[in-house]
Amino acid sequence: MNSVTISNTSTSTGERMHQVEMPTFGLGVYLMGEPGECKNSVLYALEQGYRMIDTAMAYGNEDEVGQAIRESGIPREEIFVVTKLRRPHSNSYEETIERCQQSLENLGLDYMDLYLVHAPPEDPDARAPVWQGMEKCLDNGWTRSIGVSNYGAHHLDAMRSYAGLMPSVNQVEISPWLQRNALRAAIKEVGAVPMAYSPLARGHKVDDPGICEIAESVGCTPAQAAIKWCLDVGAITIPKSSNPLRISENLGSLEVDLSGKEAELAALEESYVSGWDPTSEP
Repeated sequence: MNSVTISNTSTSTGERMHQVEMPTFGLGVYLMGEPGECKNSVLYALEQGYRMIDTAMAYGNEDEVGQAIRESGIPREEIFVVTKLRRPHSNSYEETIERCQQSLENLGLDYMDLYLVHAPPEDPDARAPVWQGMEKCLDNGWTRSIGVSNYGAHHLDAMRSYAGLMPSVNQVEISPWLQRNALRAAIKEVGAVPMAYSPLARGHKVDDPGICEIAESVGCTPAQAAIKWCLDVGAITIPKSSNPLRISENLGSLEVDLSGKEAELAALEESYVSGWDPTSEP
């Protein structure tokens, strides 16, 4: 499994701090709410070779992620765990610390590998204290790295005024139909790595004629072509599925070669947002 080095860059010195190796591919567990669904999906994915799981307190399944990790028998240090601070909980320094501890309790783990602010706090005045709370969680060793999710370029730029450390990752919706070239460049400019959720546009574009044609020409499925495009542009990618066949199919995207298809893939861009998008909020 390929990995990338993520780090939190010091705003005062530009030094890369808290460097961590993170798999570039993993399993998203959003909307896995049926009892046992998330646990069984994570167990199956780990058996197949996945080593990164992306959850969130908002998903209500942190406990099942933790159960699966323990039952897998795989050493904890070999599995990269991502979870997120809920937006309704992004109110203060103190609440950020409290919710981080709560997530660790839910997971049943001593630490998480990456903790993200799920979206820019709706109260702009809360953004600085919430991020400072994230930095304290990092200092306390509760997480190995901190980052954000659903932040636009202007949100990242504003962080320079209040952050001691810039985020290591910004997780946003990215797909061949929502390529976000400018935002991906802004993420990299602050020393972070883009992380793509909904690389299949929540399944809305799996029958898109353009991706189907590209997939057929290279001998893969449309889903595999979409996922591999995200990986090829440098985005950590977390397709979500609780279907064992899909979990295996998505893993197969790592072997796909899209060489020579760059122009055709670029032409799929249509600014198609399939879900939630706080990146354009004030």
